[in-house]
Amino acid sequence: MIGFTGIGFSPLVDWRIVAAVGGIVLVLALFGLIRGARGSILRMFAAAILSLALLNPHLEAENRRGEPDVALIMVDQSSSQNNGERRAQLASALEKLRADLGKLDDLQLRVVHGTETEDGTQLFGELDRAVADIPAGRFAGAILLSDGQVHDVPNIGRKEVREKDKRQGIYGAPIHALLTGRPNEKDRRLVVEQAPAYGIVGKSVKLRLKIEDHPKGRAASAGVTVRIDGGEAFTRPLPTNEAGEIEIPIEHGGQTIIELEVQAMRDEMSLINNRAVVSINGVRDRLRVLLVSGQPHLGERTWRNLLKSDPSVDLVHFTILRPPEKNDFTPLNELALISFPIRELFEIKLHEFDLIVFDRYVVRFVLPPNYFKNIADYVEKGGAVLAAFGPDFAGLRSMFHTPLGRILPGAPLGPVFEGAFRAQLTDKGKRHPVTSSLQTADGKTPNWGRWYRQIDAEARRGTTLLDGAGQKPLLILERFGKGRVAQFMSDHVWLWARGHDDGGPYAELMRRLAHWLMKEPDLEEEDLRAAVDGRSLKITRRSLENEIPPVTVTQPSGASQTIILKPDGRGSAQATLTVEETGLYRIEDGVRRTMAAVGKLNPIELSDLRASPEKLMPVIRANGGGVAWISEGIPGIRRIKPGRGGAGRGWLGLVQNGAYVVTGVRQIPLLPALLFLLLAAGSVMFAWWREGK
Repeated sequence: MIGFTGIGFSPLVDWRIVAAVGGIVLVLALFGLIRGARGSILRMFAAAILSLALLNPHLEAENRRGEPDVALIMVDQSSSQNNGERRAQLASALEKLRADLGKLDDLQLRVVHGTETEDGTQLFGELDRAVADIPAGRFAGAILLSDGQVHDVPNIGRKEVREKDKRQGIYGAPIHALLTGRPNEKDRRLVVEQAPAYGIVGKSVKLRLKIEDHPKGRAASAGVTVRIDGGEAFTRPLPTNEAGEIEIPIEHGGQTIIELEVQAMRDEMSLINNRAVVSINGVRDRLRVLLVSGQPHLGERTWRNLLKSDPSVDLVHFTILRPPEKNDFTPLNELALISFPIRELFEIKLHEFDLIVFDRYVVRFVLPPNYFKNIADYVEKGGAVLAAFGPDFAGLRSMFHTPLGRILPGAPLGPVFEGAFRAQLTDKGKRHPVTSSLQTADGKTPNWGRWYRQIDAEARRGTTLLDGAGQKPLLILERFGKGRVAQFMSDHVWLWARGHDDGGPYAELMRRLAHWLMKEPDLEEEDLRAAVDGRSLKITRRSLENEIPPVTVTQPSGASQTIILKPDGRGSAQATLTVEETGLYRIEDGVRRTMAAVGKLNPIELSDLRASPEKLMPVIRANGGGVAWISEGIPGIRRIKPGRGGAGRGWLGLVQNGAYVVTGVRQIPLLPALLFLLLAAGSVMFAWWREGK
């Protein structure tokens, strides 16, 4: 392809000489013209012809190679495309565009895929990068294959829209949209407008919710099903298209996961955004502990120091300083200088305590039997008791013979072992989260310091974590009703705190034991949980049983897969898988279930699932593009001149820029040299003839 760019000169002699000679000739000719000499004009013409010939005029031409224009197809493959037939529509439209545009020799096609992040569908960032990689003057336009739910649309002002006729938009070429889905889709959406990040354990928090119907229906209200930590669900009615509140009780520390789901509307396109998840971190305002000490002993101060070392603990210490062998018939009401508020502690305000600790308590008729019944009822309704018993537990004054005995998992058998022994982890103790971290790397019990007293007991219920002398139960845990009980069959645990015989994990054991009694989720012995790190989903199943079943993972789109967990020999099994979809993943093993959110708990990508061009229209208008629905047929593609309208009825336009690359430059003489000589000679001869006539 040849292109002419203009006329150039290549003087045969220095152009200054040509100018000087031409100037002299011009002066003489003008002199003759003034004197009235015939042929002066012809002589001037001959001189001009000779001067022009000396300047050697020529046409300049370029050898050009045409370059194809570049068109972009932007493909939105986000999670919202999983609804209905959108994914199939996307594939068919892409295939047809490839086929149609592939027939054009002067057009190069590039397919670019958008990304999905916590901030939703990112399509225009990829478009900007793709346009920047295209050489200047070769961008023909872009076609967006999307449902319209794009969340990085550039902010186009009205001024830019008005100036679209002055230039081909902000991208220099039309931007079109082919929409998946169908017009006027119906959808209901559950929006969490306000949710606290923290809540006080034992109190309730309020969630502010809104049910949005698109388009607005006639229903005045809809039921919202609430499930807390995978427990039993309950339903609350809320008005549609306006805010409402639901109270949620915070029953334990750590994360409380609340699942919310609003009932579906008729002919709704998707139920994905009918659900929402809220995570609230439960914190304890103050941990109120009641320490009941019986017979004075060397370990009593250890318990008090342990509880007082935590500034978040409010400790009430009820202690009996009078040993049982001291009997001088002093009335009980005269044993203290002031009257101790027994009734207030064990009847009126008992349920305000988070934990009750019994340290070598002996029944001495200080507490009436009905108070022990109150404590048993307190545990059954969700309270916690930690008891460390001395030798009196095996005698007539044992607490086991009070109404409190029905909640104690260990029953005394009579004898008390007096001699050195070392505590050993049981098989279940090595798997239980309270004590599993205390074993060595090879799964053995460390060589802890010796104890010297243990009550022979039978574990009627619960789980034995530590064995002592003769492999008899030493530490037993049990769930009773809604509460929990921990029972030490020895009063020598304080020896570890004093470092006797190299001591033992006193602080760690007591801390984890107290957290288990407080229902800390991380210390649940039967637990299923999942954690997300980027695009990795780690599933952990903890159990006291040797056989851990596989789990089923359900993706936000509804697809599911079965995962086999790998045991670690310490009561838990794990598996890690890579996840692609953004949203809420549900994990269950037939008994337990949990959830994990990839990205945000309520991802913006799934907030509005209706296909709509509304978000894209400012950019499309500013760039002279068009919009069409794939379900109504894919429009034809036309090549248009720069500056022309980019879309019409049934067609979309791509600019034909006519870009090229110059491969060489040629010079073509304007007139042959012989022709210059003939013109000059003819002019001179004609002038002579004119002068001689």
